[in-house]
Amino acid sequence: MPSVLITGTSTGIGQATAVELAKRNWRVFATMRDTGKSAKLQDALTAAGARNQAEIIRLDVNDAASVRDAVASTLASTGGVLDAVVHNAGVAVGGAFEDVPEATQRAVMETNFFGVLTVTRAILPTFRSQRRGRIIIVSSDAAFYGEPTNAIYTASKWAIEGWAESIMFELELFGIELMLVEPGPYRTNIWEVSPRIAPAGSAYTAWVQKVFQAADKHAEKTARDPAEVGIAIARALEARRLPFRRPVGSLAWLNHIAHGKVPSSLLRASVRWYLGLSRR
Repeated sequence: MPSVLITGTSTGIGQATAVELAKRNWRVFATMRDTGKSAKLQDALTAAGARNQAEIIRLDVNDAASVRDAVASTLASTGGVLDAVVHNAGVAVGGAFEDVPEATQRAVMETNFFGVLTVTRAILPTFRSQRRGRIIIVSSDAAFYGEPTNAIYTASKWAIEGWAESIMFELELFGIELMLVEPGPYRTNIWEVSPRIAPAGSAYTAWVQKVFQAADKHAEKTARDPAEVGIAIARALEARRLPFRRPVGSLAWLNHIAHGKVPSSLLRASVRWYLGLSRR
């Protein structure tokens, strides 16, 4: 029975991936920062007839001790082997760059970028000794273009893609594979748990609020079921070889194809037009 550790499984894509892999008879180590929020995952696993396939473990990607404990617990349960890790834990913050406190921006990078590095570092010795292992990183189609009021989140995804491109030279030495999953808009609760900042008196407040409203309408119109991403991840893990990049959703594929081919000025103009924004 193959085994997988997944971060950020309390809701959204992480939860959908845990359920899909459990249904496919994977042994799933579903991790989350607060296991007190595991009820939705447990209900989804039970509904899928796969509750016994998953073990829920506390793991905070920003806490090195928590990461070590979770990985150690997982390996103790599997006899020291692990087939895959899925990096899904992520946060965001909305607002103009000047208005978002530096500490808040750093917190996004800590989770979305350094959190992936911390968990990967903890698992690599096992993958190296096995001379195999698969690393899945849930990135975003935001890695391909700038998004208004979403600069630090977008930066974190660009950063993780550059890191992944570079670390592949090392992973290949030991038969370790890596894939970047790049979803478009999907129905997750990331903006329910992430702040939106538009302080009164800011030079950007009216514009930022307009962006938020337009983005919400865009998500309401286009966001899809995160189960699609879970299925895409499961299929990739069960495939003979991992592709390095896997866009998920029609908008993600469009952005993937346009990347590097459409000038940035045209992309920005398209985003402004689509969201109904002006330059000022």
